[in-house]
Amino acid sequence: MRARSTGGTIGTVGVVTLVLAALLGSAYALGRSMLPDHSRPPTGTSAQVNGVHYADQPADPVAPPADPDGAGPDPDVPQQAGGGDGPFGSHASTGSGEVALTFDDGPDPTYTPQVLDALREYGVKATFCVVGENAQDHPDLVRAIVADGHTLCNHSWHHDVLLGKRSPALIRADLIRTNEAIHAAVPDARISYFRQPGGAWTYPVVSVAEGLGMTPLHWTVDPNDWQLPGAAKITATVTGETGPGAIVLMHDAGGDRQGTVDALRRILPDLTSRFRLAALPVNGAG
Repeated sequence: MRARSTGGTIGTVGVVTLVLAALLGSAYALGRSMLPDHSRPPTGTSAQVNGVHYADQPADPVAPPADPDGAGPDPDVPQQAGGGDGPFGSHASTGSGEVALTFDDGPDPTYTPQVLDALREYGVKATFCVVGENAQDHPDLVRAIVADGHTLCNHSWHHDVLLGKRSPALIRADLIRTNEAIHAAVPDARISYFRQPGGAWTYPVVSVAEGLGMTPLHWTVDPNDWQLPGAAKITATVTGETGPGAIVLMHDAGGDRQGTVDALRRILPDLTSRFRLAALPVNGAG
């Protein structure tokens, strides 16, 4: 009788041990599943700006991406800059009743000439925010933009959405390199504006741009034409949302911009009947 009792006790202990081990194993697995997986590659807008298609606007242009250099704000750069009405002191309106059309990411040999033709047909001057590497590749188009009386704007060398979070020295070098590429095509042209890719403004990028004599340029109306919504939707957004003093954002490069070109031919007769359309002043917004 005693031997049987001992065997039963051992068996019971073994079962309890197995149950406890199973429960502990489940708890460990659950805990591991709740931890972040560092083996997964990061995702975000920066992966797209390295390709042919820029497709730049983040969901919240006022909230810039995390600092990729990990250095944080530079204590030598003022954390307040700009005197405009847009994010971080950038300018989001013309400051008058005039409406300004702006075109980003070019020049592009397919779409920029079509945009220039449409503007010429309606006698409208606009502002072109030029990417440095594209200006270097297509200096003839930069010359065509200036020859038609349009205003130039620096849009960084390689459409770097993270530019505003880099060191002031790197920001400055990028902007100067872009200006030099533009001036290689049009030596005497004034470059009075800078537009941060993606609208990801920071105080340092605003401060550096102003230090180089460029007004930080934001926008009022954004039809999100970079998302290829189609000419009808682009037209409806621009004609419906544009009011006196608006700065309208569109794109003549960075992807398939035929929808933008087609929309522009519908937008121009509407806006010219209601507003005075003008290029931003070459001496900056002040």
